[in-house]
Amino acid sequence: MRQATTTLSFRTSGQGFLDATARIGDWVEAQGMEEGLLTLFIRHTSASILVQENADPDVLADLGQALDRLAPRTHPYLHRTEGPDDMPAHIKAALTATSLAIPLIGGHLALGTWQGIYIAEHRDRPHSREVACHLVGE
Repeated sequence: MRQATTTLSFRTSGQGFLDATARIGDWVEAQGMEEGLLTLFIRHTSASILVQENADPDVLADLGQALDRLAPRTHPYLHRTEGPDDMPAHIKAALTATSLAIPLIGGHLALGTWQGIYIAEHRDRPHSREVACHLVGE
């Protein structure tokens, strides 16, 4: 059994979803393992990481709108120190995921045909986001 770790940095362009599938998949394939488990952990409290459909961009648009309805910026939150988009971003991150576990089968991530790995940026401004990757396998 072997393991490999790294931290990948991603630059977001503001609120929305960034497809990180290829970059993460390239790192996994470079490790030369055939079977195993990849754990991904986003190191932030106002962004998240998730598996979502990669075929129809309307899915991500609808998901973003649904999250906006669940955590509206117009609510009178107590935490407003970092701006009106910050507390809604924390709520959206809490409702989605900060970590994922994806099997590695035959040297490739076992994602479904229409699945991709996305960084969800919940803040308005662009940010640099870090994803810690841990691959265990052989």
